Amino acid sequence: MKTLKIACFGDVVGKAGIQVLRDHLEALIHSEDIDLVLANGENLHSGAGTTPDTTRELFKAGVDVITNGDHVFRRHRDFMKIHEDPRILRPANLPPEAAGHGTTVVESRSGVRVGVINLLGRVFMDPMDCPFRAADALVEDLSRETHFLVVDFHAEASSEKMAMGWHLDGRVSAVVGTHTHTTTADHQILEKGTAFITDLGMVGAYDSIIGRVKERVLHRFITGMPTPFYLASGDARGPGLLVTLDMKTGQALEVRPVMLGDPPRVSVRSGPSR
Repeated sequence: MKTLKIACFGDVVGKAGIQVLRDHLEALIHSEDIDLVLANGENLHSGAGTTPDTTRELFKAGVDVITNGDHVFRRHRDFMKIHEDPRILRPANLPPEAAGHGTTVVESRSGVRVGVINLLGRVFMDPMDCPFRAADALVEDLSRETHFLVVDFHAEASSEKMAMGWHLDGRVSAVVGTHTHTTTADHQILEKGTAFITDLGMVGAYDSIIGRVKERVLHRFITGMPTPFYLASGDARGPGLLVTLDMKTGQALEVRPVMLGDPPRVSVRSGPSR
């Protein structure tokens, strides 16, 4: 084996997101010979929170490591039932007293040890310990165990996620952004060999506004009135990123977007004839 393939998926939103993975992920794993699958699970249960049942569904679908974000403790009692599972992470730059752990080293399908780091951004987010300083310490620590390191940086600001990519370039295999539910088109390999994307996007219902029923969200924006946001169910699909790594160095050789489920609908409007 000359390369290691890792598939990364962003925020899996509710039942629609789980179903996409259940229906299509195993086929992708086999067709692409994928060694490890990462997915962000902070929106698994009704759009916010991680529970034993929802994480179990992701593992059954083929996900190997579940990262999280600012909603990780939205269902605190449920998370306390699973927080000791090394395959389920919470952001590592939360206070040390927080339940769970922010890093893990797992064995891939091919027997290679891969380290995963989960971090939370600070720009436009709640106050948090510095993710850059946390990343430095964690990368140094995990590098003693493996040179395959993947970072899920769950952050709002594109600039902060880009900064993390450049900060860790050459020191980790990949930095993938999550949180905004909107896939960016800037997947690339940085100068020193680190794969990067600003945001992986959302696995869930795309006939929606970031996974919620459109009419509810529009009502909130138009009227300014409090409105419950219900999860949407239509046009379910799952964009992700397939990263191919060099076995000797852990550096990225290729990054390629993948799509689970039906591709996006694209319409072309013809201009006036001449």
